[in-house]
Amino acid sequence: MEDRQKNVLVTGGAGFIGSHLCERLLKEGNRVVCIDNFSTSREINITQLLQNPDFGFLRLDINEEFDLESFSELRYFQIPFHGIQEIYHLATPTTIKKFDQYKIQTLLSNSVGTQHVLDLAVKHGAKILLGSSSVVYGGRAQDRLIFREEDEGIVDHLSPRACYDEGKRFAETMFETYRQVHGIEIKIARIFRTYGPRMPLFDGHLIPDFILDAIEGKNLVLYGDETFKTSLCYVSDVVDGLMRLMHSEEKVRIVNVGSDVDVLMKDVADKIIAMTESTSSVEFQPDLPFLTELGLPSIRRAKEELGWLPLVRLEDGLKKTIDYVRANKLLLTSSYEL
Repeated sequence: MEDRQKNVLVTGGAGFIGSHLCERLLKEGNRVVCIDNFSTSREINITQLLQNPDFGFLRLDINEEFDLESFSELRYFQIPFHGIQEIYHLATPTTIKKFDQYKIQTLLSNSVGTQHVLDLAVKHGAKILLGSSSVVYGGRAQDRLIFREEDEGIVDHLSPRACYDEGKRFAETMFETYRQVHGIEIKIARIFRTYGPRMPLFDGHLIPDFILDAIEGKNLVLYGDETFKTSLCYVSDVVDGLMRLMHSEEKVRIVNVGSDVDVLMKDVADKIIAMTESTSSVEFQPDLPFLTELGLPSIRRAKEELGWLPLVRLEDGLKKTIDYVRANKLLLTSSYEL
């Protein structure tokens, strides 16, 4: 081990965004401790990292108290001596179709689990970043399409999905309160809709399901109607934004990370059909409560403070995602309960 290496903790590190983040952190010479309980993630996402000596994995639930120094499998990281320098807090259930099944876990991860991780940051004097969400702003409307970081959110705190939407708002409040009381350096990334390899299948995440159905010649199911719009940011761009935010000046605390380009999901579905040379069609089904139209981010602050903007074109990101699903189709489909 080299002294200049950082010990970096990633909660939810086996998830879609988290696994890409762990991979990037390792490539840049960090030692990475990944925590996940596989509630809505998959071991396949981190299988390729497990042989790296600088990567440590703990299967545990952040909603339960834990002490990193008590795990013998992390002896290599010498946490009692080197501590933890950075924490990326991404752990929270993100399932769409099984949202009701994980409501309590979602509620706790945004409160009790967040407290456990913040206490760890205080103990080690670590910089800590929250993977927050665009949902803190509320839904899109004709007069509320572009969201700036200073805009106030409008969220129904008693809705069926409030454990996530209001939960993310409360997690942000916890981060800011810990900063005020304990003086730790915090970062809050409000992540907008993201796509790419390792997204969960069969869960209402439109793009991976579109691709799989197109490959298999099945109809592509769009929940809602042909007017459904959203922004889409490729996962490598999001990871780059998170890391730039972590390494930014202390005064830069809250930044939108996402694409500010609005796209019709019907057009995306048609593009996937064409790219896969499929004979499939698009069909429409009723809305899912956890799959909603979201506003677009203002990314002015990200450009000015982080030097960041999305670089991956939609066509290129879709091609990479299609290639991943094709290459891993058998393994991916067999690892999910249909």
